[in-house]
Amino acid sequence: MRNLLIILTLFTSFSISSCKGQLDNEVKNISVEEMQSLLKMDEVQLVDVRTPKEYNSGYIAKSKNIDYMASDFDEAIKVLNKELPVILYCRSGRRSADGSIKLVKAGFVQVYNLEGGILQWEKEGAEITK
Repeated sequence: MRNLLIILTLFTSFSISSCKGQLDNEVKNISVEEMQSLLKMDEVQLVDVRTPKEYNSGYIAKSKNIDYMASDFDEAIKVLNKELPVILYCRSGRRSADGSIKLVKAGFVQVYNLEGGILQWEKEGAEITK
């Protein structure tokens, strides 16, 4: 009985980690250069997941602000088209990485996360709208 319990515990742990691994594989982390190429496509949806205060201090042109920390984030992303590519960014890349996973769970098919966030965007000399 004890051996069966150990086997079930190991199987459950493996299954949970495998699902998370599959989910992470569906989010593509991209560089500033890759993002600039993607933004040349007309149907890319660009989402800034920072707070409205952060967004108003400077943002990437054509981005839509959907605050990841807001209680209605899951509802707010419903305005996006699940079939079109979505790029998320935040200040440094952490919130957008977490938000990207939520989009994949919600059924979005092409989800990208800007590595380093808007800080990296600015560091590489890309333009910010204020």
